[in-house]
Amino acid sequence: MTEDRSAAERHVPVLAARCLDLLAPALERPGAVLIDTTLGMGGHSELALQRFPEARVVGIDRDPQAIALAGGRLAPFGERFTAVHAVYDDVDRVAAEYAPGGVDGILMDLGVSSLQLDEADRGFAYAQDAPLDMRMDPTRGMSAAELLATASVGELSRILRDYGEERFAKRVASSIVRRREQQPILRTGELVDLVRAAIPAATRRTGGNPAKRTFQALRIAVNDELAVLERTLPRALESLAVGGRIVVMAYHSLEDRAVKRALARGATSSAPPDFPVEPETHKPYLRLLTRGAEEADDAERAANPRATSVRLRAAERTRPTPDHMRPRSRSAA
Repeated sequence: MTEDRSAAERHVPVLAARCLDLLAPALERPGAVLIDTTLGMGGHSELALQRFPEARVVGIDRDPQAIALAGGRLAPFGERFTAVHAVYDDVDRVAAEYAPGGVDGILMDLGVSSLQLDEADRGFAYAQDAPLDMRMDPTRGMSAAELLATASVGELSRILRDYGEERFAKRVASSIVRRREQQPILRTGELVDLVRAAIPAATRRTGGNPAKRTFQALRIAVNDELAVLERTLPRALESLAVGGRIVVMAYHSLEDRAVKRALARGATSSAPPDFPVEPETHKPYLRLLTRGAEEADDAERAANPRATSVRLRAAERTRPTPDHMRPRSRSAA
């Protein structure tokens, strides 16, 4: 089995047809540029390159393994595809290099990728025993094991409560600290057993694996996912050309809330409500393309379990961003 076939067989892109339909009016232009900010194994990018033969795709991913797999899969498209190893909050820098006149399309498929879940030794999956890592880029940053070894009970409780919506966050956090005083927690299987023991028996009997919320929370914390998303959204919107479109798929309520807030801000007048005439510079610069957040239908959920929790939102850039609403420069941030 070749590497690119492996990528294609292991990954079913979520809401692929809907994403491309929403992006189509922008990507059908000759020379259009799509930035896939979460390249993964290249499923969405491959379909975009096939459907829009005059478009180029620039794929961003922080995971070197994803860059290698997607690069092999998309090599037949030649110079129409470029891979960039970076965290996606670099989207503005990537846009300035590859589409200085403005990007026509931006796609964001948030959360953990199929590649990371499928590779047991990456430590993302609670169903397989492996080293407790969870870094999307395993070459840098603190692993989940290191986080568990150093965070206080209060910090662990906050992470589990805020990022995992774990009802028993304090109990799980306290159990982690007690265990690490005896021996370090280094493997996913050890953490699963610890969480299972910390959660009341009545709760363990429903809702699937009791460790899933803890694993989600640690993954988000280890990769600083919400802070990265908050930085990325204004940079992505500012990188869009007039007429360009952005499509974002979120799988966690906090992610979706951040996306909703950013798009609503751009689609709402910034003029004071008592102004007699709305100044041109205060008019909305985004047009929402979805009514609320769209979900996958029953057929897609059955065919692709990762689509179960997806929330899709999209918008179109209608005019340049007014100066008073531009994101601060990195030097000023």
